[in-house]
Amino acid sequence: MARIAVAATAPLGADVLERLASRHEVAYLLTRPDRPRGRGRVLAAPPAKEVAERLGIAVRQPERLGEDFDPELDTLVVVAYGQLVPRGALERARWLNVHPSLLPRWRGAAPVERGLMAGDEETGVSIIELVVELDAGPVVAQERFAVGIDDDAGAVFAHAAEVTPELIDAALANRESAPQREDGVTYADKIGPADRELDWSRPPEELHNRIRALSPHIGARGLVEGRPAIVWRSRFSDGGLELLEVQPEGRRRMTYDEFLRGLR
Repeated sequence: MARIAVAATAPLGADVLERLASRHEVAYLLTRPDRPRGRGRVLAAPPAKEVAERLGIAVRQPERLGEDFDPELDTLVVVAYGQLVPRGALERARWLNVHPSLLPRWRGAAPVERGLMAGDEETGVSIIELVVELDAGPVVAQERFAVGIDDDAGAVFAHAAEVTPELIDAALANRESAPQREDGVTYADKIGPADRELDWSRPPEELHNRIRALSPHIGARGLVEGRPAIVWRSRFSDGGLELLEVQPEGRRRMTYDEFLRGLR
C-alpha cells in the first residue's frame, strides 16, 4: 500500500479514484471547483469529489494550480483532471498520468471518442510521467485491449478504469520509463458541436462509429424521420445502420421502435 494523492474530476477519474482507494491510502483528492450544472444551473460537485466525500477523503479544489503548488507527497495520480499542472508543481513530485489510449496515438482531450470515431479496433491505457508538453511524457506502464464493433465510449471508459489500478501498482513499483515513439503521434481534439452532427449521406459504419463514440455522455444528433433527435445507440450489420435508441427533442430516451410507434 502506498500513500498517494489523486487529481481527478470527470467520471473516469471518479471510477479510478474509488478503485485506487481500495488498495492505497489516498491522502487527498485534487479536483476542479464546483460548477453550475443542468437546466437549473445548480452548483454541483464534480463526480470525483462525490466519490471522495463518500469515502471520507480530503478534497482540495483550487481554481487553478500555481507554480508554487506543493503536493506534500512523493506521488500523485492524475486521471481526467482537466487542468494543466505547471512546471514548478511537476518538479516537486512524481505525477503519474492515466491516459486512455495507446500513446503516442490520441494525445489530447478526447482520446476515447476520437479513437471510436476512427474505428480503432484496439485501444488501451498508458501510464506516463507527466511533463509540460501535452501527453508527451515517457511511458511507465501500458496495457492493450480490444474494442468491439458495438462498444461505446462508456464501455471503453469502464474497461480503462478496470485495468488502471494494476498499471498504477506497476508504476509505483518501477521508476523506469521509456520515451514515446516519434512516429504515430495523433491528436484527439476536444469534441465540439460539429462533431455531434449526423450527416445521413455518410457511410453507415462512419455514422455508427460517431454514435457510439458520443454515447452515453454527449450524444450524436440529427433529423430522425424528419424530427430533431439525439441518437444514443445503433447497430452496424450487413453493411447497413440500424437505430436502436433515440431521444426526440424535449423527450426521454426511448427505443427506436417506441419512437416509430409514437409517430404512427
